[in-house]
Amino acid sequence: MNIQSFLKPFYEVTLVYDDQNLAEALEIMTKHRYTSIPVINHQQSYIGTLTEGDILQYLLMHTECLNPEELKKHQVIEVKRHRDYEPVSVDSLMPTLLSKASNENFVPIIDQNDKFIGIVTRKTLLDYFFEHNFLVL
Repeated sequence: MNIQSFLKPFYEVTLVYDDQNLAEALEIMTKHRYTSIPVINHQQSYIGTLTEGDILQYLLMHTECLNPEELKKHQVIEVKRHRDYEPVSVDSLMPTLLSKASNENFVPIIDQNDKFIGIVTRKTLLDYFFEHNFLVL
């Protein structure tokens, strides 16, 4: 087993760019009902993980953003993130991936050039292990 077997590739991942405005980011997160989402830049580098809690804290500090037009003036990169999901190299071993996935809904995956190439979701891993009878209830 290797990480690529479980990878949801970059082009299939719902994410936001660091220079997107907060209104767009909230719209994307709300539409897909995600509580956390990867943030990358246009060079495809992983920046971090944006969460609903991060946005809420930002809104509490910038109450002018409660006006939808004002929210469009603020970018994702301005939001202080409480905790980023640490990326794992595509060449890492499965125990490393499993360790990260046990604490997060998804694990960001980067290549040898530190470019974001996708995610592995905890659900994908659990489904695999249940399907192959590695986990017994």
